[in-house]
Amino acid sequence: MSAERRTFRITGMHCAGCVSKVEAVLAGLDGVSQAAVSLEPGLARVAFDPARATPGRIAEAIGELGYTVESKLEGQAALDREQAIRQGEIRRQQRWMLVAWPLALLVMAGTFREYWILPSVIPAWFGKPFALFLFASPVVLGAGWQFFVQSARGLRRGVTDMNLLYATGIGAAYLIGLLNTFFPDAGFGGERAIFFESAALLTAFIILGKYLEALTRGRTSEAIRKLLRLQPALARVVREDEEREVPADEVAAGDVVAVRPGERIPVDGVILEGYSAVDESMLTGESLPVEKKTGDVVMGGTLNKTGAFRFRATRVGSETALAQIIRLVEDAQASKAPIQRLADWVAGHFILGVHALALAVFVFWFLLGYRLFFDPASAFILSPGQLGEIGVFGFALLLSITVLVISCPCAVGMATPSAMMAGTGKGAEHGVLFKGADAIEAATKVDTVVFDKTGTLTRGEPSVTDVHPVPGIGRDEVLGWAATAEVASEHPLGEAIVGAARQRGIGVERPESFQAIPGHGVEAGFHGRKILLGTRRLMAMRGIETGAEEARLRTLEFEGKTAMLVAVDGHLAGIVACADTLKPFARETVSALGRLGLRTVMITGDNQRTADAIARQVGIARALAEVLPETKAEEVERLQREGHRVAMVGDGINDAPALARADLGIAIGSGTDVAKETGHVILLKDDLRDVVVALDVARATMRKVKQNLFWAFAYNTLAIPAGAGLLYPFWRLLVSPELAALLMAVSSLTVTFNTLLLKRFTPAFKATGRWEPRPWKSRPAA
Repeated sequence: MSAERRTFRITGMHCAGCVSKVEAVLAGLDGVSQAAVSLEPGLARVAFDPARATPGRIAEAIGELGYTVESKLEGQAALDREQAIRQGEIRRQQRWMLVAWPLALLVMAGTFREYWILPSVIPAWFGKPFALFLFASPVVLGAGWQFFVQSARGLRRGVTDMNLLYATGIGAAYLIGLLNTFFPDAGFGGERAIFFESAALLTAFIILGKYLEALTRGRTSEAIRKLLRLQPALARVVREDEEREVPADEVAAGDVVAVRPGERIPVDGVILEGYSAVDESMLTGESLPVEKKTGDVVMGGTLNKTGAFRFRATRVGSETALAQIIRLVEDAQASKAPIQRLADWVAGHFILGVHALALAVFVFWFLLGYRLFFDPASAFILSPGQLGEIGVFGFALLLSITVLVISCPCAVGMATPSAMMAGTGKGAEHGVLFKGADAIEAATKVDTVVFDKTGTLTRGEPSVTDVHPVPGIGRDEVLGWAATAEVASEHPLGEAIVGAARQRGIGVERPESFQAIPGHGVEAGFHGRKILLGTRRLMAMRGIETGAEEARLRTLEFEGKTAMLVAVDGHLAGIVACADTLKPFARETVSALGRLGLRTVMITGDNQRTADAIARQVGIARALAEVLPETKAEEVERLQREGHRVAMVGDGINDAPALARADLGIAIGSGTDVAKETGHVILLKDDLRDVVVALDVARATMRKVKQNLFWAFAYNTLAIPAGAGLLYPFWRLLVSPELAALLMAVSSLTVTFNTLLLKRFTPAFKATGRWEPRPWKSRPAA
């Protein structure tokens, strides 16, 4: 039986430790074959055998860890649910802040009333241990109780997360304060080791961090919310010749839908009547409105600008391009990049490691450090007071609590997924869909970009490029005769000639007689005149001299064009040349990739002469010619064996094997069929510049990942030793638990805010208005 896949939304995960434990529990369930959990956006994707596991059992296992779990909703319902959860968390932490901060400040006032001018303004009883106990208890047992409950739930399932660090630090400080208040002679430091201010301020700072995290978390997924908002609530369906408003999700395939100026198109379809310009920028990134007429495809969620039209719905609900794009972006945001594995491993083992370190710190200062280094004149960093005559137990416990609190696995765990979410969203804004976080990382390692020729670099259909008449004859005359000869032909070159003539306003009539001469050309009779169109050999067969045009013929053929001679009544009239022309911005794209230090290669099934001609036009040094579609993947593999990291750019259909084999497959011009693509990256517009946009967005995203990881590891590397008392033997300075809590909160928020800066990123050419990509670190172009 095939595996069933289900996505669950999980609320309450705070760090990579949570993620690894949920994944471990899910992987241990009978019948579950695969489980991928993402901290951002809080989703678990599970593959399971429905005969051995059920969604209810999976949700129950997650719920037993202390998290809230539910099946993921779709569309607007998902948006509303996510906002409701986030707003609920904001209000909850806001309420606890109103409890924690006033009381924590009272505890601080009582603790430090002996300093500065405080004795004159603060009553003496504020500083009594029992008063501090009364002020601190609501903070710890009220606002801070959530950490004890969540850590206890996790421990029952063997889960250690940030809540355990919080609970251990706050609980130890509060418990020692309680013992030394009511049993000062019990041997735990007495009245000089009452840590109520540490417990209260620890809780207050952590609650503040939770509140700010709730405010900022979710903003990295703003792109999905923007896409969801594009879906209009109502549609105007034509039934019995009347327009009726119905909910958009009730539109069925085959319905005729009417759209007026200024309205959003509810579903995908094909225009039946009418003409308009449609703004598709929200889906494809195309800045200018696109003209739409009868027979053209329109996409749900795009904005009708000018005219009114009616269209037949072809894809509705989860099958629309908008729904597919949202699904792909969500899948990408839930995936993991290879660079995340180290961070996940570190964060997953972080909590127990920090507890072990805190125990070692306590033992060291209790048995040896206090006797060697303690000085009553010691001070806390950024604190006006001195430590005073604190006992060995209180001193060792103080440092141990600081180690627990100052460590920040959240920053390590959030560094990669938050940036990947922002990067995939930013790509979607510009019509670039990354199918996974691994595609973003792979894009930054590419050193060679391979382009398929037909349909990727070129338009994929011939067009007239040159018309050269002999002296005494006009260009339009030569083109008109050629079109008349070919109007009855079904050959692509003939269709190109007829189309070019009509585009220039030349009337094209059918000839009285027509004969195709296989391998040579055509012969037609028109108004008593005999027209020949074809090769040198055809002209030679009919005794027509072409030597005067031989140099021009060779030049055109060297450029990869198909040159056809035109003769009328036995005399040469001129030359018409056709070729598969380059797409707009093909040269600029290849040039930009070269400036980025990337090597470019073209691959085609055409002959070497044509391939070399197109490569010269576009600026590619290496052209692989006469490559069959089924062997393109082998050519990509050969480049990889040469040591290159290869990106393959193709149309996503006949290039599918090569796209799949490449380190990075880029499917271009996908339009609405995004779900069928093989590529790792999907470009919605048929614009080659988006290849560079994709690489630009990936580079910016990975830069944020590396910045975040550097900050997270650097912070913990420096902060934990400082919290453990490494500075104390030299400068007699300590990090207080409350300062440790502040630093911990700032560390997590720094990662989040640094990631949010990615929202301001704009690809180079869009930011400057010029096609000058940013410098790129890669191998030099070969």
